[in-house]
Amino acid sequence: MATASLSASVRTDTGKGAARKLRAAGSIPAVIYGHGREPQALTTNARETERLLQRIATSSTVIELNVDGTVSRTLIREIQRHPVKRHVMHLDFQELVAGEKVSVKVPIVYIGIPEGVRLEGGILDQVMHELHLQCDPGNIPEHIDVDVSHVKLGKPLHVSDLTLPAGVTVMDEPGATVCVVAPPKVAAEPATEGGAEPELIRKPKGEGEK
Repeated sequence: MATASLSASVRTDTGKGAARKLRAAGSIPAVIYGHGREPQALTTNARETERLLQRIATSSTVIELNVDGTVSRTLIREIQRHPVKRHVMHLDFQELVAGEKVSVKVPIVYIGIPEGVRLEGGILDQVMHELHLQCDPGNIPEHIDVDVSHVKLGKPLHVSDLTLPAGVTVMDEPGATVCVVAPPKVAAEPATEGGAEPELIRKPKGEGEK
């Protein structure tokens, strides 16, 4: 399980005007919610938060959120970014409760060279790059390793073929394609040297036609 730490403070002012002032002062408006607690408005330091988001898998990393001295284990559930500048405008944190399963998206790591690539010159098409999983907060995997060394040309690997860690349930459709080795691309035939002129076919004139 991947973890990271972030500091936050409780805020009392809410609304668009207050949020604009916070951003101008170098803070990011946020909210924390979860089972058995009321949503609580927070702020985080913009620079610290941006640095954190650049180095973690946001959908599956447990954030130990220190709110004015009280630490809560959370997941980032939503990141709102500026449509042009792409800086963070707002964050949603979900507090985790031991024994209460959560839904997360975990990246896939492909391992090995497929048989269809090594022996038949195929190309590995990585259709899926993450899996939708359900598990206890303490069992969230950092990634799912998928061994593709046995995958043959034209024989797709499906979700139902994967081996998952104990206590982890996959939420994706069992028949969904994870990856497939596609046939090698065939080079286009070269054009005729000199570029032959196309044959022009005309309808013969009938009698009396001018």
